[in-house]
Amino acid sequence: MELYNSLINETKALLESKSVKVWDYDAHGLWKDTGMSELVLQKDAAFELGASGKGSANYVLFTSNAELVNKDQVILCGKDLGELKGDCDFARIVLLRVGVLDEDDEAVYRTLKDIEFSKYHVYPEGYMVRMSPESYREQIRVSKDALRHGISFKSIGMNYITEYKKDANVISATVIFMTDPSIDYAKLKALAKKSADVTGTLTHILEGLPTDCSVCALKDICDEVEGMKELHFGVGEKGADHHH
Repeated sequence: MELYNSLINETKALLESKSVKVWDYDAHGLWKDTGMSELVLQKDAAFELGASGKGSANYVLFTSNAELVNKDQVILCGKDLGELKGDCDFARIVLLRVGVLDEDDEAVYRTLKDIEFSKYHVYPEGYMVRMSPESYREQIRVSKDALRHGISFKSIGMNYITEYKKDANVISATVIFMTDPSIDYAKLKALAKKSADVTGTLTHILEGLPTDCSVCALKDICDEVEGMKELHFGVGEKGADHHH
């Protein structure tokens, strides 16, 4: 699973010159999970992350490469929840190392989507998540009460890692939070879109796209993403319509 590797490298490059905090996974350091979506009203909120008018991005990237993702950890670039004084930019990016998925391609796609949907099963108390997948944004409303009780990105990150690790295919999970205003959030959003394009192209390949590249609408993505063409023609060879 190397289709997302270039996107992982581009994401890491954005952090290279930044000051970050890193915490190794601690299964005992989780924030309380309510088990269901919680409504944090405006009057009870301390602030919002990634609110309208602020930078925001959210995406998940997969790899089988141990050098790219080698441990369960939480990374924070920017101020922690207890240090923020008001609404700010926000990104949450997840890098997952998965085992070599050698089932048929359709099963691989389903597995990736199942893992990605883990994010919908994390409900930290006092931390209301609103996602808009079509705009690659994630908006968080943090309650004053949760702040008083010491909510932090470290503990929220542990909740996410715990959820991702419930899937046997996930070997390592790195959760990155960003609130630093100097981060290029437009670039992050572009990477989020590219990640969605890779996953979407995978779907189209499985649905039997033409294997004549010159007439294919997804040629640009295949040209850019290493391994996509090989995957496509691998699928094409299994079918009867191989003609390139």
